[in-house]
Amino acid sequence: MRGTALAAATMAGVLALAGCAKDTGGSNNNASGSDGNAGSNCITAPKPPAAPAAATSSSAASGKVDGSKLKVGLAFDVGGRGDASFNDAAAAGTDRAKTDLGVPTVNESTASASESEAAKQQRLEQMAQQGLNPIIAVGFAYAPSVKAVAAKYPNTKFAIVDDDSITLPNVTPLVFAEEQGSFLAGVAAAYKSKKCHVGFVGGVNTPLIQKFEAGFLQGAKAVSSKIKIEDEYLTPAGDFSGFQDPPKGNAKAAAEISRGADVVYHAAGASGKGVFDAAKQNNALAIGVDSDQYNQKTVAADKDVIITSMIKRVDVAVFEYLQAVAKGDLSTVPKRFDLKADGVGYSTSGGKVDDIKDVLDGYKAQIISGAIKVSDKPAK
Repeated sequence: MRGTALAAATMAGVLALAGCAKDTGGSNNNASGSDGNAGSNCITAPKPPAAPAAATSSSAASGKVDGSKLKVGLAFDVGGRGDASFNDAAAAGTDRAKTDLGVPTVNESTASASESEAAKQQRLEQMAQQGLNPIIAVGFAYAPSVKAVAAKYPNTKFAIVDDDSITLPNVTPLVFAEEQGSFLAGVAAAYKSKKCHVGFVGGVNTPLIQKFEAGFLQGAKAVSSKIKIEDEYLTPAGDFSGFQDPPKGNAKAAAEISRGADVVYHAAGASGKGVFDAAKQNNALAIGVDSDQYNQKTVAADKDVIITSMIKRVDVAVFEYLQAVAKGDLSTVPKRFDLKADGVGYSTSGGKVDDIKDVLDGYKAQIISGAIKVSDKPAK
């Protein structure tokens, strides 16, 4: 009897393990289309209610606005135009302003990873001296410099992405609910994981990137009580090289994959290319950030492993700010670019999350309605 019981217990354990690790992309799990995902055996939460048929967004309509008198200064964060992420999204906003608003001039300049505060301040001051107005600083690292320079040039309008600490009347904050979009990335990762094991790679361990981490962890755990999560950063706070070190991103992601993660989400700027490379090299999947990275030329070689991206619509924020300046009415700029304002979201390029779009939109609707509150602080 003891031997029979032991054999039965062993068989039950084998079957349980097989159920968790099974590749459910086969015959039955995708047949209905109701939750046709690779990792449905990982999912323990009920499917959320369907989202409303009509799009839910308070993003301002563009209309016909004349921006031909604007001379825009765009101060990029580390990585600059071509980072396939955060800075490119900002550039897309000014590019659209040229086309839609007739903005004639955009003067661009890029920060380096190790530059001093004085260098940042000098960059902004030179733009103000050149008569550029408005000036947009891309990234919270510019906050001290924006505060100093904006005080010296009260007739010049400034905007800063990812910081709302400056209370000067000529400074407009452009801030986002990164945690809300990242919640949807966590849901997607859990649904697409075959091993019920996912990973997060942050660039620099700052309160801002912790918002991405927090939403991702909460989203994955919301749909699966069984999910395992790898959770690491490339560099500590103050070392901004974590946003432009693809080899380090590759090594960190590869290590997470070696420990069992088969879907990895990055919030690491240009270092994300290394994360994508690691996913491709190790037969895993990845989730991009900020821009729709499936369509980014600089990571095109890895597009087949990018299942979605957490869209942070810096392009929308920059464009709507420039549109508001051109109209002379900054009150139209949202206080926070969240899911409701179309400030964050997820991409569908490549069709890899089409089978769970109703699930993602259901959670999106619950977040917009307030039924789900997403924390901006990671819960380990």
